[in-house]
Amino acid sequence: MPRRSWVAEANPPTNSQSPVDPKSRRSMTLSTRSALRPTAADMRALGIDLGSKRIGVAVSDSEGSVATPIEVVKRQGDRQREHRELAALASEWEAEIVVVGVPYNMDGSLGPAAKKYLREATALGETLDIEVVAYDERLTTVSAERFLMQQEMKADARRRVVDKVAAAVMLQSWLDAGMPRV
Repeated sequence: MPRRSWVAEANPPTNSQSPVDPKSRRSMTLSTRSALRPTAADMRALGIDLGSKRIGVAVSDSEGSVATPIEVVKRQGDRQREHRELAALASEWEAEIVVVGVPYNMDGSLGPAAKKYLREATALGETLDIEVVAYDERLTTVSAERFLMQQEMKADARRRVVDKVAAAVMLQSWLDAGMPRV
């Protein structure tokens, strides 16, 4: 078992504080956890890009520096089954945190889609026994689509992988931002 370094959270939110202010923060914690958290140097994260038809999944390396697309979970109208499948992936990849992309509006506000996916992220957090955080994923699918087009992938091939690539783009952004939780 690798040695772990732990850091205490400097200013945990109080009950009176809002968990997220979309205009000033890019992520928020969706589960209650101890103030002791592993440092970035020893944590694997699972990134999830929720969509209406597919869920893209990516994973970071154990050092928390590189995100890789791994899976696309097809939506079939059974959210509990989908969440169990995501939980199995988190376990398989030994993830210690799950980062769920939330599509904020361009002005930083929460639109209907962002609210819907925040509710689903909260429900996913109740299914998992690891920390779940939400992170701003504006334009990740657009970035993923552009990247795949530059690779000269045909439309059918792009459609099969764009969701997991978008999850990797979002997760990489979260890693590069220092793995924020508030």
